[in-house]
Amino acid sequence: MNTLTKSLDDFRELMRRDQVFDIVNRPADTTTVDTTHGIVLYLEGITKSFDGFKALDDLTLYIHDGELRCIIGPNGAGKTTLMDVITGKTRPDTGSAWFGSRIDLLRLKEHEVAQRGIGRKFQKPTVYENHTVFENLELAMHTDRGLLKSIGWRLTGEQLDRVHEVLELIGLTSRRDTQAGLLSHGQKQWLEIGSLLMQNPRLLLVDEPVAGLSGQETEATAELLTGLAGKHSVVVVEHDMDFVRSIAREVTVLHQGSVLAEGTMDKVQNDPKVREVYLGEEE
Repeated sequence: MNTLTKSLDDFRELMRRDQVFDIVNRPADTTTVDTTHGIVLYLEGITKSFDGFKALDDLTLYIHDGELRCIIGPNGAGKTTLMDVITGKTRPDTGSAWFGSRIDLLRLKEHEVAQRGIGRKFQKPTVYENHTVFENLELAMHTDRGLLKSIGWRLTGEQLDRVHEVLELIGLTSRRDTQAGLLSHGQKQWLEIGSLLMQNPRLLLVDEPVAGLSGQETEATAELLTGLAGKHSVVVVEHDMDFVRSIAREVTVLHQGSVLAEGTMDKVQNDPKVREVYLGEEE
């Protein structure tokens, strides 16, 4: 197989993926995200029903610029639907969703939301297993190039520095030439987070990042996510309460599609409503 044929085959493989890293569209535009009031995400009065079931019920939520927010709640609380609404996968029946004060998320398609600077990591890691760690990050990088430009394309010095920076952030520098399919489950999780970071998201949504991880991997993931806060706004949906305690600065508890409680982990744990509906305790 010659180099041109292999490049075309690799390109077709990317186009078949459910989550295509946007290598042929324009870079993420985060400069238009106006956070004058310190809030990067506004969700107000969001309601979404499926066949009569209210997955989200008049939900209002604000995420501040640079914060790390944990969202918890029992199964069916609306966590996945919430993330679907933010990323344009699901349209709410009522309500408004703004990225900063200028970008109306409800007017955008999924890929347009990603281009504005919102990245999402699903529970099951999605990586290109037949490519190396380095190649995964390279493919994830936003550039303004078409198919013909992509064939034989090479990183600039600045882009190469960015790849090395992300490799260090996700702790995979020593595995840069390893095929992604040979990584552990935790390392694949970190690689997917790294691929999102290559797109320079202003807001990063992370779904159950420590499911199935070892204790050591869980600790490393906690360090990674807390290290991202400040430069990025990070929203983590997680069931592992020990992990949430280790990273939580602000916690939102969802129940039946609405915000039940918000505050520090200590505050929500001691809230009688939370203890009753989430922890199964009664006064």
